[in-house]
Amino acid sequence: MKRLLSFLLCFGILLFWSSCRNDFEFSPNQGQLEFAKDTIYLDTVFSTIGSSTYNLKVYNRSDEDIVIPTIQFENGLNSNYRMNVDGQTGLADAQEGKFFEDVELLAHDSLFIFIETTINISTLGSLENQFLYTDRILFDSGSNQQNIDVVTLVKDAVFIYPSKNDVTGIVETLSFDVDGDGVIDNTDTQGRFLTDDELTFTNEKPYVIYGYAGVGTGKTLTMEPGTRVHFHANSGIIVTDNATLNINGSLSTNQESLENEVILEGDRLEPLYEDIPGQWGTIWLYNGSVSNTINYATIKNATVGILSEGDPNAINNKLTITNSQIYNTSSFGILGRATSIKAENLIINNSGQSSFAGTYGGKYNFTHCTIANYWNSSFREYPALLLNDYIVDENNTVFVNDLTEANFNNCIIYGNDNPEFLLENEGDVFNFKFSNSLLRFDNNNLEGSGNYNFEDTTFYVGNTFNEDPDFEDSLENMMRIGSDSEAIGIGSSEFSVPNDILGNLRSSSIDAGAYNNATFED
Repeated sequence: MKRLLSFLLCFGILLFWSSCRNDFEFSPNQGQLEFAKDTIYLDTVFSTIGSSTYNLKVYNRSDEDIVIPTIQFENGLNSNYRMNVDGQTGLADAQEGKFFEDVELLAHDSLFIFIETTINISTLGSLENQFLYTDRILFDSGSNQQNIDVVTLVKDAVFIYPSKNDVTGIVETLSFDVDGDGVIDNTDTQGRFLTDDELTFTNEKPYVIYGYAGVGTGKTLTMEPGTRVHFHANSGIIVTDNATLNINGSLSTNQESLENEVILEGDRLEPLYEDIPGQWGTIWLYNGSVSNTINYATIKNATVGILSEGDPNAINNKLTITNSQIYNTSSFGILGRATSIKAENLIINNSGQSSFAGTYGGKYNFTHCTIANYWNSSFREYPALLLNDYIVDENNTVFVNDLTEANFNNCIIYGNDNPEFLLENEGDVFNFKFSNSLLRFDNNNLEGSGNYNFEDTTFYVGNTFNEDPDFEDSLENMMRIGSDSEAIGIGSSEFSVPNDILGNLRSSSIDAGAYNNATFED
């Protein structure tokens, strides 16, 4: 009986409380919404490729619960934008993501609107290669209507991608002579070979590459000044047997826009991704490719900027790279494997492992290069510069190949770790030399013995150790040296390249690295 009386008492209290509570009553919106921003800028997108998701926060600062009769795009169902309002996609079918009715918003509360777009520039009625597409989000109508502008720059592009079987879903892969035995090998690398009419990249439109774009046997891919190449995730360029890559950029008058430089980077154009490493694969110079040249190029945000394999004794260097920059690689800036590379006025910085690694022997000649590493995103195992003459297979078998020469003249080799160069050899032919360079190496356990006898003029001549290079801003890849740099005047005319990377004439007092020294503005 007591339990029954207790239950009835509690039930009565709940009933009394609920009868006193007013149900939520939503008043019509009176045009007093507040917004976190008055314009939503969706950063530049490529035609037909979906954007990132952007958000708008909407506030009800009043003391009343309100209902917003409609939220819609001014262009209605024809809008190229779509939105989600607090997790809702709006009316079904054609109006989904375009039109919302009776959206409730409690007093002193807020809601989120998420906006995306996918735009085909060919439907916009413009013959230009880029188009500013705009719309407005309309909240309510009549005298209570409030508006938020939405703006997107759409760029047309040349898209290069492998075919896909509509039935099996299998994506085309590259087949070529991988191991140099004269037999075509099937690979699991998604991509396709460029056709003859695709072998010249121009500055008319950017190029967007999905998978690996292959340069076939005996073909040459040429990139003209001002070319822009964007790679999707796990994409890149493969240069195969007897094929060549020529990147022919030129000096730019504007160092902000780099209008004449060839720029290779990821396909995410939002500022958030501007300096994110590892967005795409690599430029892969396969064993057998010949006489590859790169001049005035910026390669950034790759996994490996350039992977060069084989042909260390070729008549012409496997790769000649000049006046170029490689930044923000999640693994290596340049990885050489038993290959030959000549570099002048080259800058490499911010690599997850080494900025330059010459492995399994080969031939390397670097003059007036800045090989730095100020990576701060994670632990890195290797220094800025790594040289060795061996590889180890999965069975722990060691294979040795001669390092016939590795010369670093008038260079800066520096970074935020110590030491910043490592020399490892298993064989007898391991020829290297550092001349008139600024080097970071302060390790008592290694210094003075083996490959690190800095008094031995066979390997070290005229170098400066562990002094400040005075980079403009190494964390931002601004690698000019300032007026307090210890690299000033330590270079030798024996190795000098006449002009620095900016085209400035080098004086009789020669600075190490890719830049002449400069006075920075505050």
